[in-house]
Amino acid sequence: MRYFAYGSNMNPRRMRQRGIRFSGRKRAILEGWRLEFNKVASRNPEEGYANIVEDEKGVVEGVLYEIPDPDIYKLDKYEGYPDHYIRIGVTVKLENGREVEAVTYVARGDKVRSGLRPSREYIRHLLRGSDLLSEEYREKLKSWKTLD
Repeated sequence: MRYFAYGSNMNPRRMRQRGIRFSGRKRAILEGWRLEFNKVASRNPEEGYANIVEDEKGVVEGVLYEIPDPDIYKLDKYEGYPDHYIRIGVTVKLENGREVEAVTYVARGDKVRSGLRPSREYIRHLLRGSDLLSEEYREKLKSWKTLD
């Protein structure tokens, strides 16, 4: 199964810590969406976790993992599925231009709020997994306004 990570799960160490096995890890692009930090964090109602929002001009860079089918249930637990995030199918583009189907998570509407900011530590998780992202996208993540 292919899983597209755009948030803290881009960090391969975090995936291993969560018991998610993966045999492949590649750069992938999701067109027609944009990255937001508008998912209300459970530990702080002013903090935002990564989420994607449909936007015809948007582009989200991330990591495409090849995981065993049963491991999606482990991911579900960590992503708060179905109470916090829902699972959807998306089409992502690989560096060679090939398009493939993958699964990703989108925050439920009742768990989203504007005006949130990620913590600096949360952004660090994303940056630890940003080795496959473009320099421009990494800089965008680094410059995101944080709570602290």
